[in-house]
Amino acid sequence: MPRPPIRKRQLIRKEAVVAVPIAGGQLNLHELRSHVFGNTRLLRVWLPPDYDGFGAAHYPILYLNDGQNLFEATTAFAGVHWQAGETATRLISERKIPPLIIVGIDNTKTRIQEYIPYRSKDPKVVHPSGRSYPEFLRREVMPLIEQRYKVSKGPENTGLGGSSLGGLITLYTQFAMPGVFGRLLIESPSLFVANKKILEENRRFCGWPQRIYLAMGTREVGHEEKDAKILDGVRELESMLRSCGLGEDRLKVRIDEGAGHNEAAWAARFPEALEFLYSSSAGNS
Repeated sequence: MPRPPIRKRQLIRKEAVVAVPIAGGQLNLHELRSHVFGNTRLLRVWLPPDYDGFGAAHYPILYLNDGQNLFEATTAFAGVHWQAGETATRLISERKIPPLIIVGIDNTKTRIQEYIPYRSKDPKVVHPSGRSYPEFLRREVMPLIEQRYKVSKGPENTGLGGSSLGGLITLYTQFAMPGVFGRLLIESPSLFVANKKILEENRRFCGWPQRIYLAMGTREVGHEEKDAKILDGVRELESMLRSCGLGEDRLKVRIDEGAGHNEAAWAARFPEALEFLYSSSAGNS
């Protein structure tokens, strides 16, 4: 199979535009000064190869946390990225998903506080700010993207996802503002935080979106007893989802035998997740 075309990455801000080559599509970097959190980060906006900013077409969108880890090895944790652009380019070319926009939301030095909505002993967080994350998305991230790009609006066209604590805050955001996101990608979520308070608080919640991809490895930490407890949490979440009537057409649960808690595992499952969430049949749910 031929390699996807080399496109450009651009840093868009008033002072400068910096371009470097990436594989597949086009990557634009926007500097976002957040009033909600009082800090600055980058938004990494991946555009599909046929993106036309002047045409009539609009595109579904997927927002993903920990944006540094999605598109480039040079910015990713431990040098391993999700290959999000290459994967989306391939699935689009194979007509398994429609052309879409992927937005990576960079984390900051206060990542743990921003991704945790509760006071916690493990990890220790005395002043969590995660309850502000839905507001950050709604008031700052989404308006910036929708003003600059041809985005198809509505929950049926809008997804949110993340891994680890990024998966936890994805889940919390759905509880906090249901009806905004119609596709959820939840990878290895840190459900143990604050004694699984996120599950206890929302046991009767049923405002779930059209599609959810939920995945976990069986060797997340490499300790048999701890891994079993982590897996129990995911099974508990699955039970909550099933009790709300989510069948196989709306919920895909992947327990990945032998997989760990790392970018390589999440990258390996990303093609399956993206196809499940955005395939043409998904819109008919």
